[in-house]
Amino acid sequence: MQGTAVYPSSYGIENHGIRNVNNVYWNLRTSALVEQAIERREALLSHRGALVVRTGHHTGRSPHDKFIVKEPSSQEKIWWGAVNRPYDEDRFETLYQRFLAYLQGSDLFVQDLYAGAHPRRRIPIRVITEKAWHSLFARQLFVRPGLKETASHVPEFTILDAPRFHGSPEFDKTRSEAFIIVHFGRKLVLIGGTAYAGEIKKSVFSILHYLFPQEQILSMHCSANVGSAGDVALYFGLSGTGKTTLSADPSRRLVGDDEHGWADDGVFNFEGGCYAKCIHLSPEDEPQIYKAIRFGTILENVAVDINTRHFNFNDDSFTENTRAAYPIDFIDNAVVEGVAAHPNHIFFLTCDAFGILPPIARLNADQTMYYFLSGYTAKLAGTETGVNEPQATFSTCFGAPFLPLHPSVYAKLLGEKTTEHRVNCWMVNTGWTGGPYGVGHRLSIQHTRALIRAALEGALEEVPYRQDPVFGIEVPTRCPDIPQEILDPQSTWSDPRDYEIKAAELAHRFIENFSQFPNVDRKIKAAGPRA
Repeated sequence: MQGTAVYPSSYGIENHGIRNVNNVYWNLRTSALVEQAIERREALLSHRGALVVRTGHHTGRSPHDKFIVKEPSSQEKIWWGAVNRPYDEDRFETLYQRFLAYLQGSDLFVQDLYAGAHPRRRIPIRVITEKAWHSLFARQLFVRPGLKETASHVPEFTILDAPRFHGSPEFDKTRSEAFIIVHFGRKLVLIGGTAYAGEIKKSVFSILHYLFPQEQILSMHCSANVGSAGDVALYFGLSGTGKTTLSADPSRRLVGDDEHGWADDGVFNFEGGCYAKCIHLSPEDEPQIYKAIRFGTILENVAVDINTRHFNFNDDSFTENTRAAYPIDFIDNAVVEGVAAHPNHIFFLTCDAFGILPPIARLNADQTMYYFLSGYTAKLAGTETGVNEPQATFSTCFGAPFLPLHPSVYAKLLGEKTTEHRVNCWMVNTGWTGGPYGVGHRLSIQHTRALIRAALEGALEEVPYRQDPVFGIEVPTRCPDIPQEILDPQSTWSDPRDYEIKAAELAHRFIENFSQFPNVDRKIKAAGPRA
């Protein structure tokens, strides 16, 4: 076995059962990984220096191909069901041995990194992959140790990633050729059959969602930023609802765009980079993200002219889920250390495909718990395999695909922390107005930014509010820089009666979904919509 880098760890790959491989590239830096990716014909260089890659058949996450091994150390804690599918421990060992056999004779890329920016809470991880650009992705997305730290790095969790190794549904009992299997007892993740790099990122997120709540640290699917006065805002939401776009605000400092923990001394980023959707990306609407598209950035499935190497962010011929992965210091004025104080404001970003919910509403404590557990939003095109247009869905805690523990664990922690720190909580509709998807239009990013700015600056504290007759939430009747009619979604529909019918239909969906939480306090149940 030949070592080919100057930053190896004394904790060798043989500790993972990997033997008889060809070259092992240890902790290569950005330039070297870009060179390797181009030399291996994995990618090409765009006119601005960003690396352009294709992920093949899988252009989004494959949530139905994710499994958790049912083993003694974790099986009593896991929220088993449609999200967390059990995988047999003996079958995992068989698949693992086949996986190791496949890696023999391969070139491998190793990155020793941390999950968690907080210096006292970060978890050492290792990502081993057969693709140079996947190694670069891991390096840009997670927290990078100093040069002297890699020699003594011992991973607590290891991710083995081999996109060209396909599972056999008949033999391995996977659902398809793709699989993402987490073994909490072995502290190991196997990823195969998919080149979508987001699976690496989200498998680590699932690990932290398992570990941190058991230490009374709330793990959150949210972005975070900080104002000039030190005020912190969190933005919860599924992919495509605006977490990255709204948190990348030139007037505020970005802590992180997707995953955070909330501990007893404040919030901290789980990552060291960003993974931004870039369909229709423009320098006018998202200047900070646009400026981050440069050397060291990875562009997944973005269309590019093969001759000029100019990219086209409006081209969705590969997928609408085009992505840019880059380190957080590519964002101007970012909080590179990744830690901040306790939040002052929380925004639930709800992409309402029905066009019913108001663009912003104030939530009381019980409503905060109700709508957090509900996690109502829309899956947007391309973010998951098979999703081709917005689909209304309920994703509890705004992150159900990544929650190994029961939702009540996360909800309890959120309730305790928002009460203790007197956090202002809001619901923000980043979806449709004037009718449902296909009839109305999506709310403009300029209006959403103005509404959030008004909430952050206290401009919504003194304005009159009305109570929504169906959902019970408090809606401001005016806001600076916002046309008044936008604040009342019913007035934007051509037929108010159609709005009432759809509102009742959506209310019934909420009530039906919430029936999965029979043991929730009755005050929280009563905080939901009235059918």
